[in-house]
Amino acid sequence: MSNENGRPGETNLQEELQMFRARWMSELTPGLSSGGLENRPCNAAARGPVGKVSETKAKQELAKEAKARELFLKAAEEEQNGALYEAIKFYRQAMQLVPDIEFKINYTWSPDGDTKNFLDDANNDSKMADLLSYFQQQLTFQQSKLCQPDIDVTQTHISVLPMEVLMYIFRWVVSSDLDLRALEQLSLVCKGFYICARDPEIWRLACLKVWGRNCVKIVPYTTWRQMFLERPRVRFDGVYISKTTYIRQGEQSLDGFYRAWHQVEYYRYLRFFPDGHVMMLTTPEDPQTIVPRLRTKNARTDAMLLGHYRLSQDTDNQTKVFAVITNKKEEKPSDYQKYRYFRRPQVQETERSFHVGLQLCSSGRHKFNKLVWIHHSCHITYKSTGETAVTAFDIDKMYTPMFFVRVKSFTAVSERPL
Repeated sequence: MSNENGRPGETNLQEELQMFRARWMSELTPGLSSGGLENRPCNAAARGPVGKVSETKAKQELAKEAKARELFLKAAEEEQNGALYEAIKFYRQAMQLVPDIEFKINYTWSPDGDTKNFLDDANNDSKMADLLSYFQQQLTFQQSKLCQPDIDVTQTHISVLPMEVLMYIFRWVVSSDLDLRALEQLSLVCKGFYICARDPEIWRLACLKVWGRNCVKIVPYTTWRQMFLERPRVRFDGVYISKTTYIRQGEQSLDGFYRAWHQVEYYRYLRFFPDGHVMMLTTPEDPQTIVPRLRTKNARTDAMLLGHYRLSQDTDNQTKVFAVITNKKEEKPSDYQKYRYFRRPQVQETERSFHVGLQLCSSGRHKFNKLVWIHHSCHITYKSTGETAVTAFDIDKMYTPMFFVRVKSFTAVSERPL
């Protein structure tokens, strides 16, 4: 009876124990069955150290990226303030932490007008392609002047001048010599000067001075500046130089045993001006000696030839330069004209001019720095009879192409603005 009487109590005890175990396990891992709970502690124990290592690495990466972002934004702020060396130092530290940190930063425009956050997102990259429109938009947003002094000044700053006066100053910088290189250097001063240097009127006047009536329409170029930079033209900030070398036969010796040969070497210089004038000089002297003399039109050299040139574009889209160059007309009275009874011999007066044809080309990464000879002839006109004798030179054997050499010292203050 004990067995029979003990079974119901023992059964109830087992049922309560199982219910307690199920409730306890459900509280620990809710939603899992008892069969899955038996293997859970073993798997967690096996994967616990690996999970902790991965979490630690993720936290380190996030901290490193946050530090790189802070350094990058600080470098951008230093760059806006003009401290380029400090900015480079912070940029280098940020790139060492995260090489592609600049692509992981979401730029936003701050309400206080902070200049370091100037992009909305990567969608504004197309706006940065046109730096001019970006600077104009930035100045409009900030409602500031074209340029502001970095330090407090007691005298009148150039930013006080109206836009019309500033543009007139920029036209003086370009001057009638078309010194556009000085204009580009001036545009590096600040954002406001960059905007003034890209004014379409300045570049339109420069194009009119070079091509005249042939540049009434801007098509196929988008801007006047693009036309001036890309349309073929001669350059004014240097000299085109051609070196010619040939062999000349000398006299035979008295015994006829040998004959001397001489190597003749000389240079031909061409200097173009925006007003259509050109200078040509043929001399054996080196460029280091001659180039400084060709700085202005008033070069004091007896062998200097002056003339005019024009640009021509044929149907084959090849730009050619045609020039007519004559001797300087400097007639000095001779000493024997002072004497009354001295009879001067009759000399037939002649007028000599050189007709030159060149093809404008580009070589390498430099534009319009090469002139290839097409023809070269000498025209001699006798004033008494009016007859003209033409002598054409063989350019295939002697004439080498002319290459451009830019000279910094050619920049000079002109008497007239653009």
